Order: sequence, then structure tokens, then C-alpha cells
Amino acid sequence: MARASVIGTGMTTFGVHDRTLAELFAEAVFPALDDAGVGTTEVDALYFGNAMGGQTENETHLAPKLASHVGMAGIPAQRFEDACATSANAFKHAVQAVESGVHDVVLVGGAERCTPETGLDTAAMTRVFASAAHRQVEQPTGLTFPGAFALLTKRHMYEHGTTEEQLAEIAVKNHYHGSLNPRAHFGRDISVEEVLDSPVVADPFHLMDCCPFSDGASAVVVVSEDAAESFDGDPVDVTGIGHATDVVPMADKAHPSTTQSARDAAAEAYDQADTTADAMDFAEVHDCFTGAEVMATEAIGLFEDGGAGPAVAEGRTRLDGDIPVNPSGGLKAKGHPIGATGTAQVVELTEQLRGEAGDRQVADAQRAVAHNLGGGAATTVVTVMEGRA
Repeated sequence: MARASVIGTGMTTFGVHDRTLAELFAEAVFPALDDAGVGTTEVDALYFGNAMGGQTENETHLAPKLASHVGMAGIPAQRFEDACATSANAFKHAVQAVESGVHDVVLVGGAERCTPETGLDTAAMTRVFASAAHRQVEQPTGLTFPGAFALLTKRHMYEHGTTEEQLAEIAVKNHYHGSLNPRAHFGRDISVEEVLDSPVVADPFHLMDCCPFSDGASAVVVVSEDAAESFDGDPVDVTGIGHATDVVPMADKAHPSTTQSARDAAAEAYDQADTTADAMDFAEVHDCFTGAEVMATEAIGLFEDGGAGPAVAEGRTRLDGDIPVNPSGGLKAKGHPIGATGTAQVVELTEQLRGEAGDRQVADAQRAVAHNLGGGAATTVVTVMEGRA
């Protein structure tokens, strides 16, 4: 049974933009409303995701600002912040709002500017990202998120034999998928050798194992299952959505590489949807680093522990494989404007399940799962969606 339905999607290209947050968000919002056949006066609430605007641009109290900018002043508008899981959490609350009858139509999305167009260089932006780490335990050591996920990945390599070449295959696969996505930050073919020859950022990650800083916005229109029939948009149903957290700081995790919050959130989402990982036709997962994709696909049940690295090397997660992962290009190639990433995954699931993904279309896709994490895998939101026959 559907908990809610997505009837409209909109998304900017991800990359470097010289526009304001408000302008970027509007560029995603109006196509989403047009797609849904919903007017601005029919939207009951705005749930907006932005993680870093207060630090990067001195922009706070963003929800009413952006509601005003898109012609929706007066409606309830709320900003969500949950590190990289920001707009996935906003989406969860939108689903709950329409399911419970609090609202009939919710506009939900996110926007972020993370490139030097904000006036911050890479070092400064890396410091901003590190604010999601533990203030007293992790930040004083200089631990950045490349270092954090490198630690998790090295443990996975030690336990399961995952190799740098297998990690590089993920980058190659996602860049190929990105080359088929006109909204992706990066879209070109690369080789395993190019990845392994790129500079080391944090062992075992080379530069091309890491996702880029991106600017961009995404938006979706969420309605109740019954209300979906009242609008023109082609509905895709949300059948399950799980949300869980893990211990912070990372050193206190029960096990470094199992990403327990993802396992708990996935179990909740699959249970709500009355389905299993085996029934998923494809997945969008949070591949901020290539090692993160390995751990994510195992955590949400697509592969047994230790099985993701070999599966990638065998081509199973490519677009023509038996379980495509990140047909959008993922964060690695599509890009990662923090507050926009969660709903961008929902955009991809919706377009794929409608059969509207063009050159990157997954054949006969009926069910899919999205995995969006925040911080050092301390928060994870997992969403299951299904198309209508």
C-alpha cells in the first residue's frame, strides 16, 4: 500500500552555478509543479532542505525566504538540516504529513551551493563539511570526511578483501552512467588506470574515488495516494521509508564498516513496503566515496557482506547488469549539492519508474530503493518506491 505518491519532479543541472540559492531552487520548483499539474495556490506546505547555507553564505531562515521567492508566501514552510541526508529527511516528513492527513500537497526539495562561487575555496568548504563531525572528539584531530570514510573502507578491505581496483571500478561505472545523464556534474568515460593514477586524498581513496563539491537544487511534489488522481502528474508511489541513526563519534560504533543505521533504515523501509532487497530493480545509493557505495549496497541488502566489490568488478551494478546501482551517475558523477541530494535521488527513482530516464533507463523497472546518509553514516534514510502498472 502506498504511503504517499510523487506526482511531479524538477531538478537543475548539478555543477558550478553563479545563481543564488533562491534562483536555483526556483529552477527546480517550477518544473516540478508543471510536471504535477499543481498551481502554487494548491501547495499546502514547503519542506526545504539546506545543510550549509548558514556557514557558507550567511543565509538562515531560508524556508520562508524561498517560499516567498516562488510565490508561496503564507504557507507553512520549514527548513531541514541533517548533513548530507537533509532533503531525504524533509521528504520523509512530507510523506508522513500527507499520509496522516495534515496536508494534501507538499512541495519538498533542497538546494545548496558548495563550489567556489560561494566565495569559499576547497579548504574552507572542507572545513564547513567537517562541522558534521563530533566537535570535541573528531574535529580537533583534523578528521575530514574523506578521512572518515577512508577509515571505514580500510576496515572493510581488511575484513573482506575489497581492493582498490574494485573501488576504481565503481568510479568508472558511475562516470559512465553520468555520461548518459544531461544534468550530471561529470559525464565522461574514465578508466580504472585513471582512477588509480589520480592523487591520493586519503588512503585508499584517490581523487577520482571522491565525489565533487556541486551547486544545484531538486524538488518533488508529494501528495496522498488518493489525491494523486486529482492532478495531471503521473504518480509513483512511496511504499516504504525508513530513518535510523548510529553512534557519534565514529570511534564508538559497534562495528566500523557495517553502517548500522543503513541496515536499520532499510529493514524499516522494506517492512513497510512488504518487500525485500531481492525485489528491487535498481538502487540509488549515497556514494560520496567509492567505498561508501560498497558499504551501502551491502547494508541495504543488495549483496552479502563482502560481496559488493566482486559484484562491481563483474559488471553486475552497471546499467545492463542484474542490479544497476546509481544509474544517475550517483554523487560521484551526478554531483553532490548537499541539501539537494536526497530529493535528487527521489527524482531519479520517479523518472526511472515512469520510464522517462532516456539513455540511462533501467529496463522494465518497477521497484527501486534510495539510500541517503548524513555525516559519518550517523544518519540514513532509505526509501522504497514503486511504479504503477
